[in-house]
Amino acid sequence: MAASPLPDAPQPAQVAAADTPSLRVLAGLATGVVVIAALYFGRDVLVPIMLAVLLSFLLAPLVALLRRLRAGRVPSVILAVLVALGVIVGLGTLIGAQVAALASDAPRYAETVQKKVELARSSTIGRLPQLLGGLSKRFEDASSETAPPAPAARESDAPRPVPVVVEEAAASPWELAGRVLEPILAPLETTVIVLVVAIFILLQREDLRDRLIRLFGSSDLHRTTTAMDEAAARLSRYFLTQLALNAAFGTVIGIGLSLIGVPSPVLWGILAALMRFIPYIGAFIAGLPPLLLAAAVDPGWSMAIWTIGLFVVAEPFMGYVVEPLVYGHSTGLSPVSVIVAAIFWTWLWGPIGLILSTPLTLCLVVLGRHVHRLEFLDVMLGDRPALSPPESFYQRMLAGDPDEVFDQAELLLQERSLSSYYDEVALKGLQLAAADAARGTLAPAQLTHINEAVTTLIGDLADHDDAANGDAPAEDGPLPPSLAEQELPAPGMPASAAAILPPAWTARGAVLCLPGRGPLDEAAAAMLAQLLEKHGLGARLLPYQATSRDRIEGLDREGVKMVCISYLDITGTPAHLRSLLRRLRRRLPDVPILVGLWPANHAVFAAGDARGLVGADHYTQSLRESVEQCLAEAARAQNDEATVPDALLARNAG
Repeated sequence: MAASPLPDAPQPAQVAAADTPSLRVLAGLATGVVVIAALYFGRDVLVPIMLAVLLSFLLAPLVALLRRLRAGRVPSVILAVLVALGVIVGLGTLIGAQVAALASDAPRYAETVQKKVELARSSTIGRLPQLLGGLSKRFEDASSETAPPAPAARESDAPRPVPVVVEEAAASPWELAGRVLEPILAPLETTVIVLVVAIFILLQREDLRDRLIRLFGSSDLHRTTTAMDEAAARLSRYFLTQLALNAAFGTVIGIGLSLIGVPSPVLWGILAALMRFIPYIGAFIAGLPPLLLAAAVDPGWSMAIWTIGLFVVAEPFMGYVVEPLVYGHSTGLSPVSVIVAAIFWTWLWGPIGLILSTPLTLCLVVLGRHVHRLEFLDVMLGDRPALSPPESFYQRMLAGDPDEVFDQAELLLQERSLSSYYDEVALKGLQLAAADAARGTLAPAQLTHINEAVTTLIGDLADHDDAANGDAPAEDGPLPPSLAEQELPAPGMPASAAAILPPAWTARGAVLCLPGRGPLDEAAAAMLAQLLEKHGLGARLLPYQATSRDRIEGLDREGVKMVCISYLDITGTPAHLRSLLRRLRRRLPDVPILVGLWPANHAVFAAGDARGLVGADHYTQSLRESVEQCLAEAARAQNDEATVPDALLARNAG
C-alpha cells in the first residue's frame, strides 16, 4: 500500500492542562510526614542506631583488613570494636581532665574577664551614668531650694524584718550517688548500645544487605547489589577520610593553641575535630570557646588575635587546598542543603543531630543517586546537575542564555570531542525542542530564537578541534554520578580523519549539507558542516528551500562530491524524503547521498530497514558516523583515482 504524503507543516497540537496531584503523590507526601514524625518521636531509639550504622561504616575497612590477615569474622569485629572503644574512652578521659583543669582556674579567668568588661564600660558608656547623675543632682538641688524640708522619720517607728532561715535536709548516700552518676549513666548507656548494635551490623552485614535488596530491588538483583556495594564502599572511604582530615585539623588547632598559650589545647583540638563534621560553619563555631578563653586568660588582646588568625588560616587551607587534593571534588552536597540539613537534624535530634547532619544527609544523597524512587533526595540535596546535559542545553536555550550554554559546552569539551558533544548533548537537546514544536508548545518566535542561539554557539565553538582532551576522570570521590549525569554516555572517540584527502574533496562545496524541513534541522546540518571542515572536507550549508521543486534546477552542482541530509524529527512515512532524494538524483547523478536521521530509535527507521525504505546510499544515526562515512567516500575516491592510471599502464604494457 502506497504511503500517503505528509503535509508541508505539522498542525500544532493542543497542550493538555496540568494534571491534579495523583493519589501516588499524595501518598508519598503522607509517607514523608509519617517518616519525619517517626524520626522526631523515636529519636531516643534511632540516634543510637544511626550512630552504630555510621560507626560500622568507619570500622568496615578495619574489619576487612583483619579478615585479609586471616583473622576470623568474630575476632575481627570484636577487635575493631575494642579499638573504637579505646579511642572513645581515651578521648573521654582527655576531655574530662581538660575540663577539670579549666574548672579549677575558672575564678581567675572570671576576674580577668570582669576587669576587661569594666575597663570597656568605663571607657565607653561608663561615663554616661556620671553625666546623668550630675544633671540629676542639679535638678535635686534646684528643687530642694523651693520645697519645704520633710519631717525626719524616727528609726524606732520603722518595722523590723523577721529573719527566715531555710535548712536543707541532709541527702542520703543513694541520693548523692544518683546526682553524681546521673550525668554519666546516659552517655555510657548510649555508648554501650551503639557498640552492641555496631557489632551485630558488622557480623550480619551480608544478611542485612540481602534483606535490603529484597525490600528495594529484588526485581534487578545485579543492579541493586552493585549499587549497594558501591555506595557502602564509597561511604566507608569517605567517612574514614573525613575522620582522618578532621583529626588532622584538630591536631593542628591543638598544637597552635598550645603555642599561643591558650589553656587546655587538647580539649579545643578535640572540639574542633568534632565540630568540623559540620561544613562551612563548624570550625568557626569550635573557635568561639578558645577565643573567649584567650580573652579571659590574657590581660591584653594579643592572645585572642592570634587565636582568630589560627582558625581563619587553618580552616580555608583545609577546606580549599587539602580536601580538594584528597577528595578530588566536593562532598556532593550543595552549600544550601548543608545549612538546611544542619537545622533540620538539630531540630530532630539536638546536638547529636547537628554533628551527624552531614553524614546522614550524604547517605540520603547516595541513596538518591542509586534508587530511582529516591531520586528526589539527590535533586534537592546534591550538588550535581539535576537536569541531564541535553535537558540543561534545551532549558538554557529556552531561557535565552547562550552564555550558560557555552560555559556548559566548555566544561564538557574538557572530557569529550566536539562531535561527541554535538551528538550526545546538542542534538538531543534540539530533539527535545523539536518534540515540543510538534506538540505546539513552542511559538515561532521561540524557534527562531533557538536557531539563532545554536548558530551563535556553533560559531563560538569554531576554535575547538574534534578531538578528545583525555579520558573522563575517574570517580574516586565518595559519590557516584547522579541519575541525570548517568544519561550522558561515556566520552566517545572522535572520527578518524583520513591521512590524505583528494583535492576535489577539500574544495569548498565538495559536500553539500542540506537540512530537512523541520524547524531545527538547519542547526543540525550546520553542526555537521562544521565537523566536516574540521576533518579537512570542504562543506557548504544550504537551506531546505534550495532543493524545493521550483528551485532544484538552480542548484549549483559544480564540484559536488557528496550530499548529506540532516533530520532531527521525521514523523509518519518518509514520502517527502523520498521525493527529495529523487530530485537530488536527477540533479546530481552518481553523487552518493547520506541521510542522517538523528532520532535513531524511530520505529520507521529500524536498523536494516532504512536504506530500502528511503533509498539513500548511506544511513547514519550520529554526526560522528556521518563524518566517518564522508571520509570513507573520500578515501574510496582517492583509491579509484590511483587505480585508473595503474590499469591504463597495465593495458599499454600488454
